[in-house]
Amino acid sequence: MQINDFSVTFSTINGSGSATANNTILRAISKMGVPVSARNIFPSNIQGLPTWYNLRVNAAGYKGRQEHCHILVAMNPETVAADLEKVVEGGLVLINEEILLDELPAGMKKIPMPVKMLLEASKTPTNLHIYLANMVYVGILAWLVGIDLEKIEAALQYHFDHRQSAVEPNLKVVKIAFDWAHQNLANPGDYKLAALEHAENKILVDGNTAGALGALFGGLQYAAWYPITPATGLAEALNEYIPKLRTDPQTGTTNCVVVQAEDELAAIGMVVGAGWAGLRAMTSTSGPGLCLMAEYLGLAYFAEVPIVVWDVQRVGPSTGLPTHTSQGDLTFTYFISHGDKDMIILLPGDVEECFEFGWKALDIAEQLQTPVIVLSDLELGMNIWEADPFAYPDHKMERGKVLWEKDLETLLKKSGQWGRYQDIDGDGIPYRTILGNLHEKAAYFTRGTGHDEFAHYSEENRDWEKNLQRLKKKVESAKKLVPPAEVLNEEKGRVGLIAYGSTKMSALEAVAMLNRSGRQVDFLRIKALPFTDEVETFLKTHDRIYIVEANRDGQMRQILNVNFPDYAAKLRSAARCDGLSLSAEWIVSQIEKMEG
Repeated sequence: MQINDFSVTFSTINGSGSATANNTILRAISKMGVPVSARNIFPSNIQGLPTWYNLRVNAAGYKGRQEHCHILVAMNPETVAADLEKVVEGGLVLINEEILLDELPAGMKKIPMPVKMLLEASKTPTNLHIYLANMVYVGILAWLVGIDLEKIEAALQYHFDHRQSAVEPNLKVVKIAFDWAHQNLANPGDYKLAALEHAENKILVDGNTAGALGALFGGLQYAAWYPITPATGLAEALNEYIPKLRTDPQTGTTNCVVVQAEDELAAIGMVVGAGWAGLRAMTSTSGPGLCLMAEYLGLAYFAEVPIVVWDVQRVGPSTGLPTHTSQGDLTFTYFISHGDKDMIILLPGDVEECFEFGWKALDIAEQLQTPVIVLSDLELGMNIWEADPFAYPDHKMERGKVLWEKDLETLLKKSGQWGRYQDIDGDGIPYRTILGNLHEKAAYFTRGTGHDEFAHYSEENRDWEKNLQRLKKKVESAKKLVPPAEVLNEEKGRVGLIAYGSTKMSALEAVAMLNRSGRQVDFLRIKALPFTDEVETFLKTHDRIYIVEANRDGQMRQILNVNFPDYAAKLRSAARCDGLSLSAEWIVSQIEKMEG
């Protein structure tokens, strides 16, 4: 018997209401105190194509995708043959009895589910049966693995916002299916849940919502966006929470605005304008939208306008696979726009960091007066994850070098002059004034063309080179502001593994598996670019380093090669792009193959 350590794949049809059933199971297990994670693999159409939901229970807290499942819930006849290939030997198959199926592979256990009969027994409206059918497997699975029905009911109440007209028919089908299973099935008993006491009160949240909440808690004032999968949920979350978090209950005044633009170009243009005016401003998009934003990002970099861009990555190039995940935008983001420039990139690895980087990105953008790009992905952004309750930002907002009237007067008395692009402090970061400063010397021309330190138009080669070198100096300041890379496992071995973003989940488990097998592997997670000092230290102290990432070409390895050519011979790529998140099993197989 496997207790609190198994996985379930739900194979259904898109648009059949399976999301309600699957999220109900996820939430109920979480409320039992058992660590659980899930990922939705779905097509980019609205209805009719296959969709899968992989749910993993793991008492140790590992959340990475697994190559095989222990339990298959088969509701789609079109995919059942292929789905069976993903079930472990001795696994359990719950299948709609109307699906014709040849003999199961040896060792698997089959439970036919009388879906139609149980729906008729529930006496629920027949027009709802297409959506209620999935509640049959909720009830049967609940009995088989031991999900508390009270937790199921609580999850349904939450999902339907306590609308009893919606809760009751769903709960009725669940209970009838549960009772049928109790009366008719000899419990296989192979996979069980055992309730655990919560050490903390966990929350369930997707990465897009976490990022939106972080931005709101970080003082976001303006967001412009254009709908695109998988980033749309971030802007929608802003709209959902602004009335609750950023509206004065006495006056009704809202201090954060969200604008849906006509396209990505308009969205980033509005955000650059808002950032120039002094507002904390951001946009959210995915790869195709980011392509359109490249020119404006170059403008914001050179004119030194603080903005934040969230790129929730999906598979590209072109339209690619809109509903599948990847880490394929890294090199594009690093080198985005033409000419010499340096982009600040944050790489959240879980939903807690989506929240943290939501407010931290706004701080860094204003401190450095430059764009900050947060590279999330569909894996983080659109799936629901367990997390610790988010911590309110632990320090005041960092507005950077903003001059108001008294500040500017003091500066003028001290130096006699002020220029928008002067490097007064020697750190490459100038002082800026923003709209509302009424001092007679506050005004300046913002220029995307050549200029001197006083913002005068200039084509002098000395002015151009001096300005570019000053902008480069900001990168050194950025290293002190971005989240540092961290060593999550240190065996003091000669082999290292580097990962970033959502790949952290599988990389953590892979390193544990490798170390249990006798290999000594250390793990470094990169959280931001430019690279902090911890990265070079890790490269220096290991003989062979595997860079794990969800793209075809090993993009992080490419960037490491550019920045640390002396260590290039040590770097080996474990990269894959098939639209799915990496699994720990695959990572282990690649490293063992290369290690020999």
